[in-house]
Amino acid sequence: MNAIRALAILALACLTTVSAVADSYPSKPIKIVVSTSAGGVTDLAARILGNIAMDAVAKAPPDGYTLGVANTGNIVINPYLMRHMPYDPLTELVPVGPIGTVPLFLVMNSNVPAATLQEFIAYAKAQPDKVSYASAGVGTTPDLAAHEFNQRAGLKLVFVPFRGTAPAVAAVLGGDVQVTFVSMGPHIEFVRQGKLRILGAATPKRAPYLPDVPTFAEQGFPGFETSTWFSLFAPRGTPNGIVEQLNGHVRALGRDPDARKRLEANFIDPADMTASEFGDLVKADAVKWERIVRDAGVKID
Repeated sequence: MNAIRALAILALACLTTVSAVADSYPSKPIKIVVSTSAGGVTDLAARILGNIAMDAVAKAPPDGYTLGVANTGNIVINPYLMRHMPYDPLTELVPVGPIGTVPLFLVMNSNVPAATLQEFIAYAKAQPDKVSYASAGVGTTPDLAAHEFNQRAGLKLVFVPFRGTAPAVAAVLGGDVQVTFVSMGPHIEFVRQGKLRILGAATPKRAPYLPDVPTFAEQGFPGFETSTWFSLFAPRGTPNGIVEQLNGHVRALGRDPDARKRLEANFIDPADMTASEFGDLVKADAVKWERIVRDAGVKID
């Protein structure tokens, strides 16, 4: 079961729970739209379809019966990355609550003569314009994280584009490219087999499932935190009482031992926030990603 499927199942489980306990709401089935922006060959198509899907949610009646699961890219990256958006996700959608977050890790071909992030930086600086990074999709979260790392570390990594995550990781495994940012779920076996080395976790603290991997902050990059959250959103104007009710069930689901086990099995970090707290995070992330997209100079028509 991949991460997206796990999150979708949890979202649906949340709505099933709502139906089972609420008195007046809901009184009919709730429709949930699951929208993602995957990297790779279908990235542009996925972004367009994601925009269409969340636009439909934004324009639905604000009665709590049409909801959407969107990720970081849909809400706080696309508005600054894409020249044309059919809606404004920051004003036309109401944040309900995060289901989980998928953090990024910088991985390197294990044959590169570097054991730590700082050793890799020294290695790359000694060979400017010769050490390369595999990009699985222009403007994706991993791609933008690499631009940010390149700038903050003072490197001149050569960005090599690939048509998807699989060929990008394959190129790193084969030694044609040295590093890339990935979510860990699909790639942990390569680490266990000694084919990839993890240089750093773009997380606020060490991941419990990879306790020996230091964060970027621990290695001289304070505030370097990059993850993709998957969260529930409602149309603007949805009554606050419904938003709070849905948020309560999302939070309860995240505390459920079986649900947490399912998330962690897919290397997804459980999240627990009020609707207000999550709204503040969305605003902060919008400021962050606007700067990163602008500094990277990336735009998609």
